Formats: sequence, structure tokens, C-alpha cells
Amino acid sequence: MSEYSHAGGVVARTKGGKREYLLVEARRRRGEWVLPKGHIEPGETPEAAAVREVQEEAGVRAEPVSRAGESEYAADGQTVRIIFFLMRYQGEAGRREDRARAWRRYEDALGLLRFDDTRRVLAQAHALPI
Repeated sequence: MSEYSHAGGVVARTKGGKREYLLVEARRRRGEWVLPKGHIEPGETPEAAAVREVQEEAGVRAEPVSRAGESEYAADGQTVRIIFFLMRYQGEAGRREDRARAWRRYEDALGLLRFDDTRRVLAQAHALPI
């Protein structure tokens, strides 16, 4: 099994010559914005899990470009390790979850994210070429 239990995506698109990033509303805390992420299923690569989670949570098709960083937190006495990928937006897709989503420019996205490690992942992704 991978050392990561979760995978997520920092999905980027360019609009008006500037990058925008996809945020989704947290499942358990309405009004809190997060990067899409979720469990890596048995036999699934972290990249495939990130693609699936972005589609399920946000209804977006995206392809991984490169590793963007990792994050770690404790939940129910377990350590949750997440690997994030910078992902290129490819279009809309059907989504399975009814969660709000938003496209925000880098500075606005940073301001909406609550956790330092998530902001750090976004900053690392923003420094990468897409």
C-alpha cells in the first residue's frame, strides 16, 4: 500500500491570461473551502484517485501534470497523508456530490483556504508550469 491514504488535485485553468484554481466546499463544514481530495482505493494509483475525486467532488475532468506537494492531519486518531497533484482543467463532467465550487485567482484562493498546509500546497502548485 502507498504511504499516502488520500490524493487530491490543485486544478488550474487560465482565464483572461491568469490562472484560476478550483475550490470545493468542505463536506462536513459548509462555508469552508478546500481542495478536492479523497481516499485512494485499493489498486488505484494516487494520480488516478486525484482524477476520480476531482470529478466526483467538483464535476470537473482534469489531468495530472506534476506533484504539487503533500499534507498531513489527524482524524479519529489516525494520520491522514494526502498527496496533491497540479492538474490541468479539461472540461466539465457529471458530479456525484452536491457541493458548491468556485474558481478563484491565486490570491483569492489563498485567502479562502483555512489551513496553512493547504495554502502551502497551493503556493507550491502555483510555482509550477502548467
